[in-house]
Amino acid sequence: MTRKLRIGINALYLIPGGVGGTEVYLKQLLVAMARKPRGHSFIVFTNREMGTNIEVDSPAISIVETGVNATSRPARVLYEQTGLVGAARRAKIDVMFNSGFTSPLLLGRPNVTMIHDLQHHHHPEYFKASDLLAWRFLVWASAKNAKRLMTVSEASREDINAVYGVPLDRIRAAEPGFEPEFLTLDRRKIEPLILCVSTLHPHKNIERLIDAFADFCLKRKEYKLVLAGMRGFHAEAIEKRIDDRGVRDRVTITGWISRAEVMALYAKARIAVFPSTFEGFGIPVIEAMAAGVPLITSDVRPMKDTTGDTALLFPPNDTAALADALEKLAANETLRNMMASRAKKRVTAFTWERAATIALDALEQAAK
Repeated sequence: MTRKLRIGINALYLIPGGVGGTEVYLKQLLVAMARKPRGHSFIVFTNREMGTNIEVDSPAISIVETGVNATSRPARVLYEQTGLVGAARRAKIDVMFNSGFTSPLLLGRPNVTMIHDLQHHHHPEYFKASDLLAWRFLVWASAKNAKRLMTVSEASREDINAVYGVPLDRIRAAEPGFEPEFLTLDRRKIEPLILCVSTLHPHKNIERLIDAFADFCLKRKEYKLVLAGMRGFHAEAIEKRIDDRGVRDRVTITGWISRAEVMALYAKARIAVFPSTFEGFGIPVIEAMAAGVPLITSDVRPMKDTTGDTALLFPPNDTAALADALEKLAANETLRNMMASRAKKRVTAFTWERAATIALDALEQAAK
């Protein structure tokens, strides 16, 4: 029988509404692990911004508020490598789960570290020069230091192996899940609405979506586009593209919104689009699938692995192909219904319970 563990959860990176899909991942994973904790207890180390607001109520979970200001990346990184080590020892943890790419290297306890993707390696142009050197070193060092690594897709697992040389048997892919409520959304009041749930960062390819949408609207004037997600550092460029293409009255940017508000948008969207050029996984893909919203996404891994034959794929650098895909779905209700039906069947393989099982297995193995 596996001994009961005190599992530390390094949540220092998690700024509510400020880190995109990695926030959804950790919070939902915690819910699933706390639901079936296997007798383990979880000590969550939070920052000043998060405080006690982890949105998980379970006797298996306790919170240590560190008070570190996570909006200052240097302060957070320094604390992670120093103060967190002391806090973890005082909490008598047996193993640390680091869910945000980096870990306390001198912890003296086994680390299990989550590396969602290697965007900093493949697309350094999207990072500030002042951050990139530290980012590269800390992720590399955390990969080498960890007793086990986790990631969010088989594509990222293979990438980590290729770039860092970490053996595949030390890396586990724990694909995200979705809240069961997505499967039962009331979609009786669908509108001519195209929904893109995405942070407004350069690699999300939103400017291309704006261009394709503007071309599509020359014929389909009744459609609206909603961009739902964290504004990100590319928001100004996207706002400019909206104005340049003359679709300001047709495009809404919501900023970060609650999960209930996200579900409400899926309930009425006729089409979902996820045009990203690079992802570790792409949680909005399975959300759209579970909600039964016909999906268009980029023809790149891991999105094509996830969707199979349930979505329309387009080359991520081809605006005309994206506009054509929008028109194809808008014009064909039979196709939309068929795709939604296929997606709902396929998406049942992706659950937070499965992700939690993989995470707990990795933590138990690391603690041996």
